[in-house]
Amino acid sequence: MLKKFFSKLSQNYIKLLEDDEYYDIKIEAGEDPYVRIFRAHKNILCYRSPNLRRIIASNNRSNNTNNLVHIRLPNISPEIFQIILKYIYGGFLSLNEQDTSDILKILAAADELCLQELIDYLQGYLIENKSEWIEQNFELTHRISFQSTNLLVIQQFCTNLMAKSPEKIFDSFDFTSLPETSLIKLIERDDLQMKEVEVWEHVLEWGLAKNSTFIPDPDTWTDDDFNTMKNTLQNCLPLIRFYCLSSQEFVRKVRPYKKLLKHQLYENLVNSYMDPDNGQNENILFPRNIKINSRIVDLRIISIISRWIDNNVTDNKFAYIRDLYLPYKFKLLLRGSRDGLTPKKFHELCDGKSNTVTFIKVRGTDEIIGGYNPIKWESNYDWGEAKDSFIFSLKSNDIFFKDGIISNIEVADCALWFSTTAGPCFGDDINIYASYEFTNYDEIHYQKRYYYEKRIRDDGEFFMEDYEVYQIIRE
Repeated sequence: MLKKFFSKLSQNYIKLLEDDEYYDIKIEAGEDPYVRIFRAHKNILCYRSPNLRRIIASNNRSNNTNNLVHIRLPNISPEIFQIILKYIYGGFLSLNEQDTSDILKILAAADELCLQELIDYLQGYLIENKSEWIEQNFELTHRISFQSTNLLVIQQFCTNLMAKSPEKIFDSFDFTSLPETSLIKLIERDDLQMKEVEVWEHVLEWGLAKNSTFIPDPDTWTDDDFNTMKNTLQNCLPLIRFYCLSSQEFVRKVRPYKKLLKHQLYENLVNSYMDPDNGQNENILFPRNIKINSRIVDLRIISIISRWIDNNVTDNKFAYIRDLYLPYKFKLLLRGSRDGLTPKKFHELCDGKSNTVTFIKVRGTDEIIGGYNPIKWESNYDWGEAKDSFIFSLKSNDIFFKDGIISNIEVADCALWFSTTAGPCFGDDINIYASYEFTNYDEIHYQKRYYYEKRIRDDGEFFMEDYEVYQIIRE
């Protein structure tokens, strides 16, 4: 049995720190006029802090005498360094009486001295206990966190705050002060809660701040000015989702700056507005905010299903990324991976609910199949009549849904099948069954019958990775 006596050991080392004898190094912390000299021990500092080891080693090489070592830490205040020293010697840290701003300074000092254990702890502590303070003092937190490449956790927290509440953050924070790395982390996110035209305007604003001699009006810019700005924004421009801008936004906000864009990109953009069926298909970024509370679909798929429900079909393929059609709220009733893959759970959560859409993720593929049921699900053994029902097949990675198939009902009397041992069954085409109502589905297949007009996939059994049922409510 191994017994560890760390408490007494910690107390002894703290006494050693407070003792005026046996020290072999002096540390000057802070800057004039707020400087304090601390006495310490080289061996302890070297083994606790990799950065102090490097500083002490450098000092020893430049000073071959046996004189007392003297080093300076001007970036760390005496008050903060005293807290750090007690951690180094005693292995403890008390934050109860510390202002949050001081805790942030302790984190910065720990980072400077490469105290990784302390860095990890303080980042977690600040996020878990001081998130409201961080939001209220965002500029200070953000500035300190992005001074280092080692404070990734707090950096990510700041980026998340900006992405989720950009207007609130930017009201109290100068957007143009963002370092490029922070700006890139922000604008590359799918969940950035800003319209794409606003992202573009903010990036331009940031670029102008980096070139303060420029007049904001691009009509006054020379070719050299455009080249300079293009170089400033070279890492940001590929992250702007230009294809998601409306034609009006493109004409008013992008065309004046067309010299910033690569010639081919600009020509492809123009073509996409003039001839939507002949635009460039490759390397087009999806619209932002496309993620919803789903493990299967995004807002593009929600939009196209909504169009099909309302018979609002468009031949303009770019409409699926420029003009999301979202007249409905999609209320999640069931998720198989969350609620279970049994008929009992399906009927418990979905019976009596009308106007539902079922999405089924086919395992091992990017295929999503499903159907729309305008009437209520039931448990009795009978057909359900629905003249507006349809089934569909989509590919989640098909940006323009050119392979999407909608198959409308032809035999309305047999649009749905109800059974206590069945999940959502559409005609005799999409069938989801279990041996018993309380066991997992064990018979899942598609077969083209005469109930729905089109074939949506090959006949046969398939494995279901997950499925979701939503009730749609017009907003």
